[in-house]
Parts: sequence; C-alpha cells; structure tokens
Amino acid sequence: MYRKQILFSVAASMLLAITSTSAFGESASFKSAAQNLSAKKYSEKQSALEKLVNSYPKKSTSILEAVLDSRLYYVRATKEIVFIEKSAEGYILFDIETEKTVATAPKSKIKKITLNNKLRRYVKNKLAELTLHHKNPKKRLQAAKALLKNITPERKTMLEDALNSENESNIQKVLKTGIAMAELDHPDIEKQIQAASFLSGTLQRNAQTLLVKKLDSLGDVETENQKTLKSTLENTLQKTNRNVFINQQVENALFGLSLGSVLFLAAVGLAITFGVMGVINLAHGEMIMLGAYTTYVVQLLMPNYIDLSIIVAIPAAFIVAGLFGIVIERTIIRYLYGRPLDTLLATFGLSLILQQLVRSVFSPLNRAVATPSWMSGSLSINPSLSVTYNRIYIIIFSVIVLVVLFLLLKKTVYGLHMRAVTQDRNMAKAMGIKSNWIDALTFGLGSGIAGMAGVALSQLTNVGPNMGQTYIVDSFMVVVFGGVGNLFGTFLGGLTLGVANKFLEPAFGAVLAKILILVFIILFIQKRPRGMFALKGRAAED
Repeated sequence: MYRKQILFSVAASMLLAITSTSAFGESASFKSAAQNLSAKKYSEKQSALEKLVNSYPKKSTSILEAVLDSRLYYVRATKEIVFIEKSAEGYILFDIETEKTVATAPKSKIKKITLNNKLRRYVKNKLAELTLHHKNPKKRLQAAKALLKNITPERKTMLEDALNSENESNIQKVLKTGIAMAELDHPDIEKQIQAASFLSGTLQRNAQTLLVKKLDSLGDVETENQKTLKSTLENTLQKTNRNVFINQQVENALFGLSLGSVLFLAAVGLAITFGVMGVINLAHGEMIMLGAYTTYVVQLLMPNYIDLSIIVAIPAAFIVAGLFGIVIERTIIRYLYGRPLDTLLATFGLSLILQQLVRSVFSPLNRAVATPSWMSGSLSINPSLSVTYNRIYIIIFSVIVLVVLFLLLKKTVYGLHMRAVTQDRNMAKAMGIKSNWIDALTFGLGSGIAGMAGVALSQLTNVGPNMGQTYIVDSFMVVVFGGVGNLFGTFLGGLTLGVANKFLEPAFGAVLAKILILVFIILFIQKRPRGMFALKGRAAED
C-alpha cells in the first residue's frame, strides 16, 4: 500500500513537471512569436500577426486589441513586446500574456508598434473573427457587425457556426443578415430569392450595396425564377430606401434639435437683456467668444484632467462673461437707456474692441478645444441613424439651463424684481426696487449665459475671434421669432429654427436656407409682431 502511494506521488510529480514545462515552453514560444512584431517592414509584421492568430488564437486577441488602441509597444533594448499605460512617472509596462505589471519605463526606452492601412484592416477583420464567440454579448455584436463589411464564403460558415450557439436575438439578427448577404450569390436561385426577401428593409449599407449590384447584374430576365428574383429585389430595395429616408429625417431632426439648443443658449441671454432693458447688444456674440476662450484656458490649466475641465469651464465661463457684462453695463450701457440706435452703435464698436483684444492675447489663429472622452464618439441606433454624444449632452445642457433660469426668474427675489422692472420700471422704482442694479445683474446674467453657450460651441467648432459673429444674427432671429423677453418662446423658437435649418439645408444649400428662414420670420412678424409668445406688461405695450 505504501509502495503504491510512493509510485502515485512520483507519477503525479512527473506529470506536473511535464505540464509546467509544456506551459512554459508554450508561453516562451508565444512571446518569441510576438517579438517579430517589432520588425520595421510591414510585410514582416503581417507575417508575425498571421503566425500569432493561427498558432495562438485565444492569446492573440488581447494583442490585436492593444495594437488597434495604440497600447502595444516593444522595449528597445530587448525587443520584448509589452502593453503600456501612461502614468505620472512615465509608462507602466504589462506582460502580454499575464497582463501583470512588469516594470515602468520612460518614453525613450520603448517604441510603439505601428500599422499601415492594410495591416489595420487585417487586424480589425481577424479581431472580429476571434471575438465572434466571446463571452461578452457586446463584443460578439461588434464582431458580427464588423464581419458584415466584407462577406466571403469562409465568413458565411463562421456566421452559421456562431448562429448555432447564439442566444441573443439582436446578435442572431445580425448573423442572419450576414448569411443572407452571402446567399445572394448562391447557385440556387431559390436561395437568392429567400435571401433578398429576408433583407427587405435592411439598413445595413453593405447589404444595400450587394442588393443593388445583384439587381444590376440580372439584366434581361428570361425564366420565371429570374423574374421572381428581380421583383423581390426591386421590392426589397424600395422598402430599404424608404426606411433609410425615414431614418435620415429622424437624424436631421436630432441634429436640428442640437443646433436649436445652441441657438437657444446663444439667444436666451440676449432675450433677457433686450426684454428688460431694450438694449440692442451687438457685442453679445463676443460674450459667447469669451466663454469659448475661457474653456480653452481652463484646459491649458488642467492638461491632465481634460474629462473634468469642461465641467469646471461652465461656471468659469459664466463668471468671466458675466463680469464683462456687468462692467460693460456700468461703464457704457447705463448712459444709453432709451436710445436703442446708440446702444446698437456702441455695442458694435465694443464687439470690434473685444475681438481685437482676443487677437492680441491669443493671436488671430483658431484654437482647438479637446473633447472629453465621455463626450466623444456617437450613439449608433442603427446603421442609418446615429448621433454624436456631444450633441446629446448639449441638448440636455440647454434643458437644464432652461429649468434653472425658469426657477431663478419665478422662485427668487431677484427674479421677482427683474419681472417687476420688465413690466413697469417706474412703478418698480416707486416700490423701492433698485432698477439700476437689476439692470446690471440682468446684463451680467445674459452675458454669463452667453459665456456658457461658448462652452457648448467649443465642443462643436474651433474657437476663434470671429466665432461670436456667426451666431449674433441667428440669436436676434430666435428672440424676435420666439417673443422678446419670453424664456419659453426663446427655447421653442431656437429649436424650431434649428430643426427647420437642418431640413432646408440639404434641399437648398446653407445660404439659401438662411434666406428662406429670414423671409419666413419677416412674414411671421407681420402677422404676430410680438413673436410666438408676447411678453405681457406695460413695458411690453410701449
């Protein structure tokens, strides 16, 4: 009995030793094969990638992901391939197999493994193939969608194998779409008819291309089956084009809402100051510009916290533009009340001064503001409908501004005093309200909101000295259309003009679309001179 136990122990030890040696040998071979990725020639890199994918399909997935994300480097001295992560001390190096930290190194000790376009396409295709059976449903869905870009007979087999083991309905639909795309070239015409019928109304662009090519390749049909196939293809494309058109209109509407949100943010401050003080402020666009430059400066001061900088920039832009507004009101505007043409000329000159001031400080060149990671990318609803995250956040931000302004004007003492001055300035003075300070704070509030609009615009366009002038005319149109001094009217007016502009531009072009909107507003105010929502009160009736 004792002898058997000894023999069993010896055998187990030998097996463990053999297994460990084998595992170590496989690990060494994997890392040795990966070292070839440090080659200078792209042809050698492709050979190394092909060897990794064919010999170590499971292990190579992380390498393919890392090289696409620019996280795959090699140590210059040893040619060892590593994953990297930036840190304050330099770069943290990770083992490509265990993904454990192995060392830290400065940038000079490592070098990034680069790809050309051909290799990048190869990596994306192979990564899609390898992740088709991934545990994560999101990974499998991404892989299935990626494979639809180039359907081949080999990929059809892969899609069929994946379909047999797939239990997620949305992934199954993508897999079936890929199989149907492949079967458009099936020798059996009945299979082609079934595939064309399945793809009816599809929004996959590659599927639409294949359907068009298939229909063009038929030419003059002779047999009954060919006539059926041609009819099916025509019906499929008709339904597909209709679905694509509908989704394009929805996308135009979403883009129009984002543009309308920007117009609201740009115009709401103007609506407040114009409604309370009757000041035609042509320097309002420069308040937007100051807010955008404040965002740029905040990012310069927070280079390691770009994701947080946009949050800091919102109150900073409000304060900077608001203080500028108060100073302008106290030094210039207060002497011009009741003389709207004089305020127009004075603020026009002031806008030129502010533009030159910014040119002197920041130079006349446009400045790019980085987009935080949480605002980057787009929400893809389907292949024909997507909207960028920065536009979604701007819509949400404009709604928040509307709600906060509404509460400020309706639920605070300042709001009560401001509405009193708006409706009857003389009576408000008689009741002890300091209308001069209300004017200053109101002008500051309007300028501060314009500054926040500049923060939003910095995520959509470059920051430059003339950026405010682009929106000043649109802001006045929104104010007049919505109703001077009316908050909800400004919001609705901004959204309406934004959506109308996005629907008119594709048909008439950007310039003619603006002209048509201007003509519409001129005709509209002939019927409703006070806009959609007229401000009530004695001052509004003067």
